[in-house]
Amino acid sequence: MTDTPIHIQEHPDYEALIRRHPQNPILTARDWPYPVNAVFNAGAVRLQDTGEILLLVRVEDRRGISHLCAARSADGVRDWRVDTKPTLWPDRKKRPEDLWGLEDPRITWVPELERYVVAYTSFSAGGPGVSLAMTRDFREFEHHGMILPPDDKDAALFPRRFGGHWAIIHRPVSLSGTGHIWISFSPDLRHWGSHKILLCAREGGWWDARKIGLSPPPIETPEGWLIIYHGVRMTAAGCLYRIGLAMLDLEDPVKVLYRGDEWVFGPREPYERTGDVEDVVFPCGTVLEPDGDTLKIYYGGADTCIGLATASVRELVEWLQNHHYGETA
Repeated sequence: MTDTPIHIQEHPDYEALIRRHPQNPILTARDWPYPVNAVFNAGAVRLQDTGEILLLVRVEDRRGISHLCAARSADGVRDWRVDTKPTLWPDRKKRPEDLWGLEDPRITWVPELERYVVAYTSFSAGGPGVSLAMTRDFREFEHHGMILPPDDKDAALFPRRFGGHWAIIHRPVSLSGTGHIWISFSPDLRHWGSHKILLCAREGGWWDARKIGLSPPPIETPEGWLIIYHGVRMTAAGCLYRIGLAMLDLEDPVKVLYRGDEWVFGPREPYERTGDVEDVVFPCGTVLEPDGDTLKIYYGGADTCIGLATASVRELVEWLQNHHYGETA
């Protein structure tokens, strides 16, 4: 990679770009109707029938095994109604790929199918892989099983086809431990191919060096698909998870239009810096408000709780267009 020039600009107001909710964390293990160790990394969607916001939460029990549990709220902030038992539970007999649990769901409403498609990590005996399930009501699910084998995770489906094919973003990891963001295509949501690297993890001291992954599902804007992704930087104190932005072409999602060099959101508050895994902010879901611009961002804090932040899609896009230096990949 060539040297990247430093652009002297007015200092961006990062705190105004993505704003934490004053009631954070909005959900913790204490809110669960049954004993659990931690709740975090929730997929999010606004339900088509009721308009409520649903979070499909990764719930870790005291064995260390995760399952998924739904929580619903009218405003997406308070008065959560949590399912009294797990919504998606590892079924080791029917789905042996679920051996060590279900993790980190991303939810996409697909108008063509009139269903929600949930991409999640199945932790199998061979490692983590990507599984798909479809549902109309988050009560009954049609399971497609593991569609991308280990070691792979951080996956989300686009809500529409491109040239007749579905597209999914995911993050396989090489034997060296490096993780780039990939895109793959399928005619039927079961058989995947045409695999291509979408974004490469950078090298050296970058905030997104060595390993990166998709955070929430792609967000469609007039300018392109807005991508919120996480970068993992190795420090002397351990891993540090932060969030950055990129944008893909609307009709050709293999084409990267912009990639920001700087991270825009990182662990700062005590509930993000102290927990089962320190120094982690990890979004898995967003919900667009009726104004068409305000974005609710739901993220895991320190693998222990769920936080909420808000942002303007317009401001995120404008920031990205003004802060993409050097190469896009």
